Amino acid sequence: MMNSDKERKDKVGAGRPASAFTRIERVPPLLMLLYLAMVGISVMFVILVAAYIQTRHLNGMATGAHPLPRYFSLSTIVLLISSYTLSQAQRIYRSDDMRTLTRCLGATLLLGSIFAGLQILGWRELMNQGVFFSGEASGTYIYLISALHVAHLLGGMLFLLALMLRTMHASRDAVRSLVFIRDPYRHRQLRMLNIYWHFIDALWVALFGVFLFLY
Repeated sequence: MMNSDKERKDKVGAGRPASAFTRIERVPPLLMLLYLAMVGISVMFVILVAAYIQTRHLNGMATGAHPLPRYFSLSTIVLLISSYTLSQAQRIYRSDDMRTLTRCLGATLLLGSIFAGLQILGWRELMNQGVFFSGEASGTYIYLISALHVAHLLGGMLFLLALMLRTMHASRDAVRSLVFIRDPYRHRQLRMLNIYWHFIDALWVALFGVFLFLY
């Protein structure tokens, strides 16, 4: 037995850090799909922002012609708060407090809904300024970029709603709560939700920064 242990230790590469390829192989398939989806979403928005910037440049539009909708600013604050509330979910999960976890997920879902509503109010404010979807090309890009971001947020909200309902159901019974907390798949779902939500948050902050300096 001792000799076999020694042989394993003496193998070439034993004790060395895992290669990047090996670490990638260890990533769960669903998490890998999430990372790939985030890369694809990022590329799409980079292309849209580049097209928006080029359109403004070609049209020779000056910045500050219209004020940036104040609802866009309010929605940014709301989304940042929602990221904070969701970041507490993993800590609450580790403390086995299912009822508080349900409230935390519910609060995040509510804040996400408020963000979407404020975006719609921002579109109405654009229309009041005379900026329409079918008008100037640069205005079309603002609507398109904002709407696509809301659509991706809604995808996260649907996943959040499903997880919240499962958590609520499990919290009503001690046995179900124990099974839920000890299930690694549920913890992975919560982790994936956090990653995606923070990504969507950071994406909007970057988009808002572009609008703030170029609109």
